[in-house]
Amino acid sequence: MKQNLKSKIESIINGNIVNTSSLSGGCISDSQLITTGSGKKYFVKVNYRQPDDMFIKEANGLNELKKANAIRIPEVLSAESNFILLEAIESGTRIKNFFEDFGKKFAQMHKFTSYRFGFYENNYIGSTPQINIPQHNEANIWSEFYFNKRILFQYELAVKNGYGDSTLKSLIKKLENKIQEILKGSDEPPCLLHGDLWGGNYIVADNGEACLIDPAVYYGHREADLAMTKLFGGFSSEFYKAYNEFYPFADGYDYRENIYKLYHVMNHLNLFGTGYYNQTISLLKYYVD
Repeated sequence: MKQNLKSKIESIINGNIVNTSSLSGGCISDSQLITTGSGKKYFVKVNYRQPDDMFIKEANGLNELKKANAIRIPEVLSAESNFILLEAIESGTRIKNFFEDFGKKFAQMHKFTSYRFGFYENNYIGSTPQINIPQHNEANIWSEFYFNKRILFQYELAVKNGYGDSTLKSLIKKLENKIQEILKGSDEPPCLLHGDLWGGNYIVADNGEACLIDPAVYYGHREADLAMTKLFGGFSSEFYKAYNEFYPFADGYDYRENIYKLYHVMNHLNLFGTGYYNQTISLLKYYVD
């Protein structure tokens, strides 16, 4: 840790840092556990290469998730252009009914709603900008918000990155003409979304319960959050059963699941390259081929 950053953090926590240890798991930033002379521990992520507002947007997302008072969220102590400082949450052993508890609390979080789709600021999905500020009817019509701010944005980015061939272009155009039909019958109030929940974006806290980290927060359709949880292997069946008992899935959820996976697969295409191209095409063809 650079000396000027160390001094800044010490002034924030009002203590002397006597030990730092690197933590695994982050692919964008350097994650460290710091310990003070009094034995207190804190978690810090450091990155001098990313956009200046990435950690600030992450902090705002964590604070928004806290508003639902449904599931544990790390306390934000400070966020600046090159670091975010959080409470250190010790790793624990899963409680016996871990996924049932997780599913119920995640459903409870989705009961926290807003009057419009989107968010008061844009943020990031991974290192990709995520556009949340709605225009025209997007704030009130989910199909317009989702297509324009999620799918179309990723497509335009794919074109810039050299992946926008004639096949992808044709399928996106067909999807635009069918998006309202695909999402028909799923109307719900805009609810608070983690935005990027997969197995790497929660931790088992010291009390054995789930704690959410690394969000890409906005207010949208809860099915978008649920679909993301299934993209990389999914959570246990107990998670979804408990969720459904607390907040039942709407009819047609299974059919709509792939449309929400599409956003994240296209984002991976833009972040990591052509290895995600065929999956992108396959998800599009599920609806419009």
